[in-house]
Amino acid sequence: MFNQLKNIDTAFRHIRTFSLVLIVTSIAAVCFTVYKSFQVMEAAQQRIYILSNSKALEAWSAERKDNIPVEARDHVRMFHHHFFSLDPDDKVIQGNITKALYLADESAKRQYDNLKENRYYANVISGNISQEIHIDSIRINTDVYPFYFRCHAHQKLIRTTSIVTRSLVTEGYLRNVSRSDHNPHGFLIEKWNTLENKDVKTEMRTP
Repeated sequence: MFNQLKNIDTAFRHIRTFSLVLIVTSIAAVCFTVYKSFQVMEAAQQRIYILSNSKALEAWSAERKDNIPVEARDHVRMFHHHFFSLDPDDKVIQGNITKALYLADESAKRQYDNLKENRYYANVISGNISQEIHIDSIRINTDVYPFYFRCHAHQKLIRTTSIVTRSLVTEGYLRNVSRSDHNPHGFLIEKWNTLENKDVKTEMRTP
């Protein structure tokens, strides 16, 4: 009788131990599954798709602070491209200037008004001049906000008889604004100033 009770007690302890091990293992498996699920969900949220030419291209999201230098340089590049890319067509000029002025404050508008008042754009149209800009370098200081930048570029003024190359150096500051279709980077150029804009070379075109 005593041995039978002892065997029952031993079997009960074994069952209890096995049950505890099974419960702990199950809890650990559930916790691991939940943890991995959160990891997969977080990775999925960082994956985005961009529709380009009717094709879905995969991209990855990142913190804005990681992309500030890249986005800031591209913002400055876009502004200068729109402001200084001209053709002898009033609609083209107005379209490019409008795009540029979305990216900057009244300091850019003042420079545009001065050029317009001095008949610069009228001379571009009447002289059949095309103007191109090529960015050489853009330096951004992200240590102090608003972010100071300096842009070095050269322009080409293509006339019927000649091609004039100009050296262009500008500076300004970038502050954060809301992103939009007109301002995809979410920056606004302030206190934009031209430090240098001078002719460096003239090439005659063969007729």
